[in-house]
Amino acid sequence: MTTTDPTTDSTTGPADPELVAERDALAAARAALKAMRDEVEGTELMLGDVVNDKVTNAALHRGRQRRLAALADMPGAPLFFGRLDFDPGTVFLDEDTDREDGRKDGREADRIHLGRRHVHDPQGRPMVLDWRAPISVAYYRASPTDRMRVRVRRRYGFTTVDHGPRRDPEVVLTAFEDEHLTGAPAADERPGDLLSAEIERPRTGPMRDIVATIQPEQDDLVRAPLGTTLCVQGAPGTGKTAVGLHRIAFLLYTERERLSRAGVAIIGPNRSFLSYIRNVLPALGEVDVSQTTVEDLVTAGLPDRFRPAAGWVRRVEEPFAARVKGDARMAEVIRRDLWSHLREPAEALMVRRGSRRWRLYPEDLRPLLEELAGRGVAYGSGRELLSHRIAHTVLTLMESEGEVCDDRTHEQVRRDPAVRSTVTALWPKVEPMAQILGLLTDPERLARAADGILTAEEQAAVLLPGKPRGPKSARWSVEDLALIDESASLIDRPAGLGHIVVDEAQDLSPMQCRAIGRRCESGSLTVLGDIAQGTSPSAIRTWSTLLEHLGKPTGHLSVLDRGYRVPAQIIDFAARLLPTIAKGLGAPVAVRRAPGSLRLTPADDLAAQVAAACRTALEGEGSVGLIAADADLPALLKKLAAQGLDVPVLGDDTGLDAARLVAVPAGLAKGLEFDAVVVAEPAAIAEAEERGLNRLYVVLTRAVSTLHVVHSRPLPTPLAQEPVSG
Repeated sequence: MTTTDPTTDSTTGPADPELVAERDALAAARAALKAMRDEVEGTELMLGDVVNDKVTNAALHRGRQRRLAALADMPGAPLFFGRLDFDPGTVFLDEDTDREDGRKDGREADRIHLGRRHVHDPQGRPMVLDWRAPISVAYYRASPTDRMRVRVRRRYGFTTVDHGPRRDPEVVLTAFEDEHLTGAPAADERPGDLLSAEIERPRTGPMRDIVATIQPEQDDLVRAPLGTTLCVQGAPGTGKTAVGLHRIAFLLYTERERLSRAGVAIIGPNRSFLSYIRNVLPALGEVDVSQTTVEDLVTAGLPDRFRPAAGWVRRVEEPFAARVKGDARMAEVIRRDLWSHLREPAEALMVRRGSRRWRLYPEDLRPLLEELAGRGVAYGSGRELLSHRIAHTVLTLMESEGEVCDDRTHEQVRRDPAVRSTVTALWPKVEPMAQILGLLTDPERLARAADGILTAEEQAAVLLPGKPRGPKSARWSVEDLALIDESASLIDRPAGLGHIVVDEAQDLSPMQCRAIGRRCESGSLTVLGDIAQGTSPSAIRTWSTLLEHLGKPTGHLSVLDRGYRVPAQIIDFAARLLPTIAKGLGAPVAVRRAPGSLRLTPADDLAAQVAAACRTALEGEGSVGLIAADADLPALLKKLAAQGLDVPVLGDDTGLDAARLVAVPAGLAKGLEFDAVVVAEPAAIAEAEERGLNRLYVVLTRAVSTLHVVHSRPLPTPLAQEPVSG
């Protein structure tokens, strides 16, 4: 390793010529990116409305706007983060330069800069290559034992200069570090100082991309082909969320046309989490990816007239009821109930055509009904198909009597009031919310549909409370929404997506998995999670079971167990819970140790000690999270305010931008990350819910620099079993 010292570039001494050259290259790349953006803007102004077709023009304008957004120079994100020096004569294809003319000419390259997006000069020559280009693989995977024709890998160090609220922060290149891959491998080759500094760099606000620090095992997953459904079991701090986000960016690079048609979505556990990750893809030039929660996914098509002012979810299920409603057996209960709406033909159908009468008797109608019901068609499509079958049968009678029929005759008969009335009588229209409301408020109806599937105790548990007058007055739970979505999918199948990333997937119930899976039947999935962090009543025990419910039983399971940001002292402390909460799951391995990163403080006055811990944490760099049991947090914050410490609270709809210090209910901590974390009263977190120790494991693993645990009660038994050193 060779490194320039940023102190050599000071006002008292000459700047390193190599450092100056790299700064000039960065400035030139930024100017070229601006020129690329100006060119797109100029095209927009010059062309105006290209054609008279408003729809086409709107599509063209949207495309240009997306292109402009993709070419934005993100404040605080340098245009390149690395460089590769190759053996002489190395050739790469123009596909690595993101050419738009489709050419695949070869180019020799002895040196390339790598960045978050492609940048070229006015002549089309690449100045910065996209990190997703094939040749960029070498930056992440080349090693002394397999150089991939790389002689030197260079990493850069940057400093962000804040110029105040009226100007964007400036990113200044301050250092570089060279890793020479030629020659014999070093016996104790370790990550360089700049790589370690970037991994450990304090952060405030939303999550950042990790393109500069992707590790080889992460890169393998990021570049998995589109056809692969990937399931990642990732311990805290292993970067599984970043892997999922960067895989989306990679797939959009390699399969853009296909995925642009089909669509891509990220499903997170709550809106706070989505706010936390919202800047990652735009920083990588990808701005057209839907981000949603399971709740929003399954309610997207529900009628607004039924939406209560307080939102769809107005009740939390008891754990037993939540498990039953989330069980895949409920799908069969709903299917039985839906198809029980079909009625046996009891009267003849008569169609008038001029002076003639054409009749179909119950014995003529019954085979039509049974044939469609046995085909597995969607319930809603069945109504339309039945009207076509009836019309076809009537036309057969008419033709047998010498009538001349065509498509117009068929459509006239199908729309005949008598035919429509018969279809409605035999195959009634069903609305999903009304079906589930009726099923879960009528014990006898539920008993018929659940016979042999649910026990009497389970049937009683899933009934809705009270006597709601209609869907809007019902107190729905999250679990109920998945049942409504199951009904909706049986009536009319939902549109599919090309790829879905599901984060914190370990908490999905089988019914929620079905809701996600049917939206990706012909696409692929990236499933991210950690079995040890499963906190919902329906949290899974094995990934194979979850993949079955998602409809992807052949998905590839990968394990990330190397933590790069969380110090070993913190990971080892939290891992004491694993034998209790996730038997058989291996403990994560931390790459780095940080003396003093873990502190345990018994407290007679909990609020006073928590306040002191927060103030100490604020003396350091980066973000600070105060985490406590959901029910205890309001009272604790009042006591902190009385001591002069006002702490904003993270809500389901709020982000992490407001302040360096934020209070987080334990129930919202999953997926988030803070440089310093203060945990108040672990015992209360563990006792707050059925899987409280799992929740505590989540809370204890949110810190990436320091964890300060303040407790007035004894620690939960698994945590108190060994003395803590750190």
